[in-house]
This record gives sequence, structure tokens and C-alpha cells, in this order.
Amino acid sequence: MKDVLLLPLSPDDREQFIRDNQEAFNYGALEEFGRRDDHFEEGDQIISRAVIEESIDGGEAYRIWLDGEKVGGVVIRVEGARGDLELLFVSPRIHSRGVGYAAWCAVEKLHPEVEVWETCTPYFEKRNIHFYVNRCGFHIVEFFNKYHPDPNDPDAGNETDEQFPDGMFRFEKVM
Repeated sequence: MKDVLLLPLSPDDREQFIRDNQEAFNYGALEEFGRRDDHFEEGDQIISRAVIEESIDGGEAYRIWLDGEKVGGVVIRVEGARGDLELLFVSPRIHSRGVGYAAWCAVEKLHPEVEVWETCTPYFEKRNIHFYVNRCGFHIVEFFNKYHPDPNDPDAGNETDEQFPDGMFRFEKVM
């Protein structure tokens, strides 16, 4: 496992964190669908600034550091024994080096009180699905789609749900 460090996101790094997050999320979509498709929330972004800012403002945001360099980020929300992994991203230039897994292990150590972690990812993010299930020990527990909309998403399952009309997987990890 890599020696990674999670440090709280500083206000002066917020803008770069958002850009780095968008770059990492775009990478998976571009690999799957090519340069332009209908999965992008705003312009050329798979995840909008508003969604990232809402996650940062409502949770705990950390930068992932490796060898003195910022290489990713994570945003979590914890309420008692339940944790929600809002965002986890690693720069595409260091994929497959164990950094994401080491960062996830650091998150678990930050909150030993959490008994169940939850996260979601789009159906097409094969790298993410592999990572959560095969590396981190999550299990797919639900598949949100037009036949089974996400009850927490007011746009899910209707005409306004344009970003991921083919679905999102919900994962849980019981500690």
C-alpha cells in the first residue's frame, strides 16, 4: 500500500480541487464514450461545479497527497454509524498505482465509528465499479434506473434526469 496522506482541503485550494475533480471524472466518461455525448452535466464536465461545491460544503473534504504532491481528493459525510463517500478521485496520470485504495483505507481509519459506508457511481464507470467492489470491499446493493428511480433524487426517472438515464449503482460496505 502506498503512503498517502489525507489533509483537510484548504480554502485557497478549493478551485483547483474542483478542476482536478472534474478532470478525473471526465477521464472515465471520455474513455467510455469519446469526446462528446449527453452524459456531461455542464458544458464539457461530467460532474458540475454545483454538485462538487455542494459535496464540499456539506461534508469533510480532503486532499490526497503522495510524496509531497496533490494527487486527488475525497469528500465524505458521516452521521453516527453511517458514512457516505461523496467523491473520491485520483489524477488519471497515477491510476493503477494503489493510491486510491490507500486513500480509502485512510478514510476508514479517520472514522472507525462508521459501521456502513455508502457510495454511488454511474453504470459506465467500470474502473470505479471494479475499485469499489474488488478492491475496497463494497457490494452493489441497488441499481437506480428509469424502472427503479433514486428516491433521494427529485429528477430521477423522469424527463429531467438527463445525465445518467441508463442508471447509477449504489454500493454499501458493512464494516
